[in-house]
Amino acid sequence: MMDNKFCSTPHQKENICIDTFRVLDSCRDKDCFENVRVYLTDFGEEIIDRTSIIRAKCAKIVSAYIDINDVPFNRGFYQLNIKMYVKITFEACISQGNIQEFEGIAIVEKKVILYGSEGNVNVFKSEQNTSGFCNPHPCEGNRTNNLPIAVLEVVDPIILNTKVVEPRVFPCCCCCCIDDIPDFVYHHINGKLCERDDKALVVSLGFFSVVKIERPAQLIVNATEYNIPDKECVTAQEDDPCTLFKSMAFPVNEFSPPVFNGTGCPCTGPSIVNKKDKGCGCN
Repeated sequence: MMDNKFCSTPHQKENICIDTFRVLDSCRDKDCFENVRVYLTDFGEEIIDRTSIIRAKCAKIVSAYIDINDVPFNRGFYQLNIKMYVKITFEACISQGNIQEFEGIAIVEKKVILYGSEGNVNVFKSEQNTSGFCNPHPCEGNRTNNLPIAVLEVVDPIILNTKVVEPRVFPCCCCCCIDDIPDFVYHHINGKLCERDDKALVVSLGFFSVVKIERPAQLIVNATEYNIPDKECVTAQEDDPCTLFKSMAFPVNEFSPPVFNGTGCPCTGPSIVNKKDKGCGCN
């Protein structure tokens, strides 16, 4: 007969150690980059030669690069050099009633200083899909440095302005040039980018971003065993899709835009004010 003290009971709680990343410092930012040059393809350059009636249709961040370096004489602080590559789609009025779309790449750069603490350990990790047989670097392994990890969270930018300018009006951008654009960014553009000296298409972009700096950490958390859910999955009947649709709840919140309750807090329902901490909440 098995002793029950060696058996785990349902919903038994225990402390477990997890390996994760701890956020040591973070900041949020609202950046406005004016007169950022857009690198166009030959097709796009031909369009701006034929018309100046151009508007930006949409912008999407296709890639970002973060370089992290120690700040001299400030132990534990690091400077993050962030470079973002933005794909922008434009519309141009070639003739009356004739609209032509073309694409380009804009590059913006910002710098942030955050606290990332110090690390004095060498980290080695096993590589996936390797058995150790015929390892090209058997003595080195997969080693990482003591630098913290930088994380960028950013939404696609807001296009504030678009215009075609002459080179003498165009401000010098020393952060990058067309040769600095990585190959994988080119995959998002139909055609080869080029750079001319007679005309330039520039945009002003607004970014909302959050930058974090992290380090590996071990945490003790309280966990319970996973339970099999009691709810059964509902599948749609191929011959009666309307029955499933009628069982769905009506999305009331989609038809009720958020309002302000006078305390500066948006609410989607009747507002309530907490008199103790002068905060706000929504029913």
